Amino acid sequence: MFFKLFLRVSIAISFLSAVADRFGFWPKEVSAWGNWDSFITYTQSMLPFFPASIASVFGIIATILEIVFGLALLIGFKTELVAKLSGYLLLLFAVSMIISFGIKAPLDYSVLTASAAAFGLSTMKNKFYELDELVKL
Repeated sequence: MFFKLFLRVSIAISFLSAVADRFGFWPKEVSAWGNWDSFITYTQSMLPFFPASIASVFGIIATILEIVFGLALLIGFKTELVAKLSGYLLLLFAVSMIISFGIKAPLDYSVLTASAAAFGLSTMKNKFYELDELVKL
């Protein structure tokens, strides 16, 4: 049971940490982007097959999904569904990174590992410190 909680919380915090970074909440010494504009520039580089003008739309969508998925996983709301959707989102990030930067980028940032962890979490049916357990949704 502890492993499910560990997976939920670690994936959730990873999503929320990435969001915090793009809004400048992490110090510059450890920040990947540090601000929204740098994040959108990175998003454009990950999506070279789309017009640059659409990168901000994808950035907003990704940010909203990461916030929603992160909070849902943190509290254990619809864990199996949110974990599966998180796995697909992370896999989409990994594929975009592979297309844009090669296989090394998603391996270095463990995006494929995080995706696999999310898919693994989606198969764990027992509830452990989850909102769903309390309200039987």
